Amino acid sequence: MGKIIVSREDRCMACRACEIACALSHSKAKTLAEAVRCDPPPHPRVHVEPLGEGSIALQCRHCEDAPCVAICPTEALSRLSEGGPVQLDPDRCIGCKYCVVTCPFGAIEMSPDGKVASKCDLCAERTEAGKLPACVEACPTHALIYTEIESWLRRRRGEAARRVADSQALTKAP
Repeated sequence: MGKIIVSREDRCMACRACEIACALSHSKAKTLAEAVRCDPPPHPRVHVEPLGEGSIALQCRHCEDAPCVAICPTEALSRLSEGGPVQLDPDRCIGCKYCVVTCPFGAIEMSPDGKVASKCDLCAERTEAGKLPACVEACPTHALIYTEIESWLRRRRGEAARRVADSQALTKAP
């Protein structure tokens, strides 16, 4: 199974550095000074959303059984390999918005010109070159983690085990 971006809401401070880095990474300009003059302006594929007193960065989850891939009438959304990320071919997209409506996370939107869909591609160009996705690299609090799913699950199980052990130790104290 491939890698995913995990968002840790307990670390997100809603600085939106991930959004800016994503927009710049997918822009023609590649620098903030040049990007402000782009028409249409660059747009992020990750969005920081409020979550109670905190916030969380959301982007395409590259679902195993992706409803957007299943519903796309032109196969503009597909996987290049089994277990790989869901990719969008803008040349095949007809702008029907089926994927936008179907995405359970609201992670697919229309491009600024409204003609084709737009979504996270896990920064394929960057990751193929051995770099982190732009949003992950830009996050100052490490709220975004690019990891193998199994590695993340092992980490979560370890954290849960420590919490259980700590709570049992408290109940056994004299």
